[in-house]
Amino acid sequence: MDNFKRLGIIQPILRAIEEERFEKPTEIQERSIPLVLAGKDVIAGSATGSGKTLVFGSGIIQNISDRNGIQSLIMTPTRELAQQVSKALKTFSKYKPISVACVYGGVSINPQIQALRTADVVVGTPGRILDHINRKTIYLGKVKILVLDEADRMLDMGFVDDVERIIRQCPNERQTLLFSATITYEVDRLSKRYMRRPVKVSAELHVDPSKLSQVYYDVQDDMKFSLLVHLLKHEDADLVLVFCNTRRNTDFVEKNLKLNGVNALAIHGGFSQDKRNRAMNDFHSKNINVLVCTDVAARGLDIGGVSHVYNYDIPKESKDYIHRIGRTARAGKGGKAINILAKRDWDHFARVIRENELDISKENTPPIKRVKIGWKEKPRSRSFHNARPHHGRPGRRPARRFGANRR
Repeated sequence: MDNFKRLGIIQPILRAIEEERFEKPTEIQERSIPLVLAGKDVIAGSATGSGKTLVFGSGIIQNISDRNGIQSLIMTPTRELAQQVSKALKTFSKYKPISVACVYGGVSINPQIQALRTADVVVGTPGRILDHINRKTIYLGKVKILVLDEADRMLDMGFVDDVERIIRQCPNERQTLLFSATITYEVDRLSKRYMRRPVKVSAELHVDPSKLSQVYYDVQDDMKFSLLVHLLKHEDADLVLVFCNTRRNTDFVEKNLKLNGVNALAIHGGFSQDKRNRAMNDFHSKNINVLVCTDVAARGLDIGGVSHVYNYDIPKESKDYIHRIGRTARAGKGGKAINILAKRDWDHFARVIRENELDISKENTPPIKRVKIGWKEKPRSRSFHNARPHHGRPGRRPARRFGANRR
């Protein structure tokens, strides 16, 4: 505990940290907590899972008083992240109690209204926070500490106007803490507009590149799903994330994995909040070890112990590829990113390679049997299994000398 104590954290929080069996501060905690406790505005470059919740949590718990109105507001891009942050704050404030209200859409607003009446800290998504502002069920005039968590993703998801409207409801004299995996143009503009002489802090990528293996397979369109089933059944894996680009493809993959004996669950934005919660609880408890998801649904989820990331669909944006592979090879453990490429994936894959310095080696496709597909799309849509791009003409395949195979 001496390492945490040297950062200036008070005893009640240290006691909670010790009970959580934290051994030493992460890099972002080491660099940021003293600044936060001193009241500085901070821009911290850090990814999900780097320990940033304790960074702003220690400042909030240490510097606000109980039962004096809403003194801190934390904005997050997703419901799941809001829940995780709220749970962590309650854990860290066990011996210096504060009242934390968590507000997000997809659930009844009435219990949230009740919780806001006695809240010291509010954690929430921009849409639902604005809803409360419009209903006059939340008052932000006493906010001392404003936190923008995963700001790049929040702005990527189109929340920039909502975020700015909410910020303007807070006092000008406040501490603002901004956490972002990447400092995009929009993030930089937001910081210049709403922060006062911020101190910039960055931590090394939480993924250990030396422990991350990246490979790709080149398969025929009609064997793509069969290869996924084969690999999932033959890889020695702990927790597995399978990424798809659309909700429909996510459902297609999950349902057909189950038909082929792979215990999988899906999560995407079309699910109710209760269904999303049940899926994440099952995955965290390791009752199910394969989670099929979209990028939006996965944003903000801090899932430890992921050994394999599968890209069943290659993302259109290369930065999404980096976010995906950042889910594995953490905390000194090894990890593997596996890309399954059919004809329709090569344009996106070429962009990923072109815009990032990545070492992705080609694997020979093993002998595989065609598996049954019992669940398909609704009749109005074509099968994902044989789908081709809807825009433009199919591009030519780039030369397949990537990463370790490049000459």
